[in-house]
Amino acid sequence: MFDGMLLNKPCNERHIWRGKNVNLYLLRNRTTILALALAVGASAVMAQNGGNALGTPGNSFEAGAPSIVPHGVNKTEGAAPTAGTTGALSPISNHGGTVMGTPTPYLIWYGNWNQTNHSDTPDGQQIVRDFLYGDSNSAYFALNTTYTGPNGSAPTGAINYSGVTGVHEMTVAGSGTLSDNGVATIVSNAINSGKLGAKDPNGVYFVLTSSDINKTGFCSQYCGWHTHGSLGGTDIKYSFVGNANRCLSHCAAQTISPNGNAGVDGMVSVIAHELEETTTDPDLNAWYDGSGAENADKCAWTFGQKLLQSGGAYYNQTLPKPGGGGATRNYLIQRNLSSVDNKCYLGLGGAQ
Repeated sequence: MFDGMLLNKPCNERHIWRGKNVNLYLLRNRTTILALALAVGASAVMAQNGGNALGTPGNSFEAGAPSIVPHGVNKTEGAAPTAGTTGALSPISNHGGTVMGTPTPYLIWYGNWNQTNHSDTPDGQQIVRDFLYGDSNSAYFALNTTYTGPNGSAPTGAINYSGVTGVHEMTVAGSGTLSDNGVATIVSNAINSGKLGAKDPNGVYFVLTSSDINKTGFCSQYCGWHTHGSLGGTDIKYSFVGNANRCLSHCAAQTISPNGNAGVDGMVSVIAHELEETTTDPDLNAWYDGSGAENADKCAWTFGQKLLQSGGAYYNQTLPKPGGGGATRNYLIQRNLSSVDNKCYLGLGGAQ
């Protein structure tokens, strides 16, 4: 059983803010933070200096829930999603933390993904699987190889994901309202069930909610977030992303999308954002700038050079689908930052 308590304690900690369809406004307050601690069968743990608290091994799972601030809508260039600047942004640097080598995504489908709304569907789920498969070793994900840890290690540019239905994923039925505490509970229960295999310190556990789930803060204050915590002595990275079909004007860049599912296509862009941030700042103590913005935050809701496909949907990435044969999908994905020149790109050495 999880007992949640709010803690307001001075500490040196950073928290992620996920705004609406805007360049994400991030406040990583260095003196006063609002942390959410969860305890399992024991007293709640408190956030400590230098990152999220890691609870007693085998006993607690600390959520490190994000502090939240709402923001206005994104300005667009006519009917097109925002391109964004091609100039250099303020520097980003490593603050002593490690980076992930080859992350393994685990998908926890929460809610009802068998609806008749043409969004929360098995076909919608496959769009997510296909993206994660195609993103591995792509020029887009290779941008993260420019970020090194204190020992010189860097992300490989690969993602350990096969795109096969039923592999590294599970379904959790749910309805009604979900809190940040609830996301942590879902992740903990999923791992403890054994259905996702052993606890994976190289994993990123995504809780992906269907559009009928009322996730507190989602759509009104953010579109997704990532954090980390300790479960049985293992450092677990996890993320929340909701189906943007619940609020296309807030968490998607367009209502006509490359794969005919604007909600899930919008969701994929946020998943990409959270995965690259988790890869380069897994414990919230590695890569960010002077204001606390992580790599993808600095390019958030900008899409660079875009193409227009028949039907009116914009896209900026074409990636392979699982199974070979040359099949591909198009996506509209937010740009990411290169640490080499602090500019936003669509791919390493590629277009902006």
